[in-house]
Amino acid sequence: MKRLAGLVLLFLGSFYGYSQSSMVPLNEDYYHWVDRYEIKTGQLRPEFFTTIKPYNRQAIVEFTDSIEAAGLFSSKADRFNYEYLQNDSWEWSRAESATSRKPIFKHFYKKKSDFLYVDEPAFDLHVNPVIYFSGGSDSRLDEPLFINTRGVEIRGMIDGKVGFYSILTDNQARIPSYVNDYMVPYYALPHEGFWKNFKDGGVDFLHARGYFTFQASKHIGIQFGHDRQFLGNGYRSLVYSDFSPAALYLKMNLKIWKLNYMFNINQVTAGAVATPGGTKTSADGFPKKFIATHHLSINLGKKFNIGLFESVVFGANDSTRTNFELGYLNPIIFYRAIEQQNGSSDNVIIGMDFKWNIVKKVSMYGQLVLDEFLLENIKEGNGWWANKYGIQTGLKYIDALGVSNLDLQAEVNIMRPYTHAHNTLYGSYSSYNQSMAHPLGANFKEVVGILRYQPLPRLNLTGKLVYSQVGRDTTGVNWGSDILKDNSTHELEFGNTIGQGVVNNIMFMNFTASWMLKHNLFLDATLILRKSESEVAFYNTNTTATTLSLRWNIPQRLYEF
Repeated sequence: MKRLAGLVLLFLGSFYGYSQSSMVPLNEDYYHWVDRYEIKTGQLRPEFFTTIKPYNRQAIVEFTDSIEAAGLFSSKADRFNYEYLQNDSWEWSRAESATSRKPIFKHFYKKKSDFLYVDEPAFDLHVNPVIYFSGGSDSRLDEPLFINTRGVEIRGMIDGKVGFYSILTDNQARIPSYVNDYMVPYYALPHEGFWKNFKDGGVDFLHARGYFTFQASKHIGIQFGHDRQFLGNGYRSLVYSDFSPAALYLKMNLKIWKLNYMFNINQVTAGAVATPGGTKTSADGFPKKFIATHHLSINLGKKFNIGLFESVVFGANDSTRTNFELGYLNPIIFYRAIEQQNGSSDNVIIGMDFKWNIVKKVSMYGQLVLDEFLLENIKEGNGWWANKYGIQTGLKYIDALGVSNLDLQAEVNIMRPYTHAHNTLYGSYSSYNQSMAHPLGANFKEVVGILRYQPLPRLNLTGKLVYSQVGRDTTGVNWGSDILKDNSTHELEFGNTIGQGVVNNIMFMNFTASWMLKHNLFLDATLILRKSESEVAFYNTNTTATTLSLRWNIPQRLYEF
């Protein structure tokens, strides 16, 4: 990644006097509030393009100010959310409500959102503790569930031109039994990288993310660091989700007129060696691969946005190449053309997404992913194994049925067998033995229903129902669900269908009641019911898990698959 670092230094030399904000960490509840108010306006907003996450703090403040001016924060819960969003980024809002009435020892929590802060023209700094304590039970485990997380979060700006963010936590946990089942084939801990065994059935891991943000011009922003990202407007992403670990990245984003253009390149782990005791170290390090992505979106009118994207997965250490392919650093050329020019077999994915704010309170969205296909075979409907694609469509309905702060969401996802897989680890759409898109990999159908209700300003109720049908493998066969397997070992040339192999039906239900005690201090009560049915005993399980959690400056740890 020396070349990427060199590019960052090059961009640093071209700064202008434009301010730069850090980003709001990915958080399902937080982002739902922001997206909710955009839908409430019935129009697309100029502050940000919601397909690309995370969002900029300054943009969120400008957006919420415009919503306030339009008088759309009408209910008590909406007023509370507005004040919360303004206080959480007070360095941009300068909200009077952000100031604490009674600071602790006159020095701590002078602002409601910050343990300590520095607010100078040349230097802005926010320091906060991170805590996640959770306890509960699992019907399939003799020992109790728990999470023990302690850490620190820091963000700020230098000279108003360079933003930065960092979080570091030390974690021990005993996770639900169905998550342990997920770990069995590759001993990969969802959302995380290196881990080790802790006591009886627990896991121990460090979690670290951080980045710098730069504003090269009024319309061009640059980020460089190690973090998670999300591409899409849905509950799931079929392109790039936050399911896999944070990764090193360089991102450039151009926002001008009605256009938003993003170029992003990631360095991820092609494969990691692990045992039941945890991840093993390697003298040579784990093999690396790279994912380069272009995404261009345009607002057509005030309600409809459409985006086109392409992504290529390639490795510097595979059998066909010994050097990093500099051609993929080109931020505008089509990757397929470069791939063919180089005579390589890198994995190129193309697709589109859309969002349509049909009327006030209702928004429709979707994604289409094309991994590999021949139009002739699609027309014939012959089930050719290499016709690999995924489709998502969804609907969001806020203040449903005239009930303030009752929000509904429905989503359907399907993925053909072998999508995102490749004939080497350097081409599969994975990182640290985990899918970088959907948690189920490929060869599945999924229906999602979500209900969110905020009956009181500090109380959020969330219910989720997810039904999935996945085609699993048996020993020595490859029906296309496991994206880490060599797709050249496919079982059939033609006649492939979604859900082929051993059928695994999964019903996942989650109910969470979350109460905000203080700013970013939450008490959560959670109930999970998961029923998995299959002819294979390993996938034939029933799980009931209940937890009570206290978390501070950190989102919920979710395992929803």
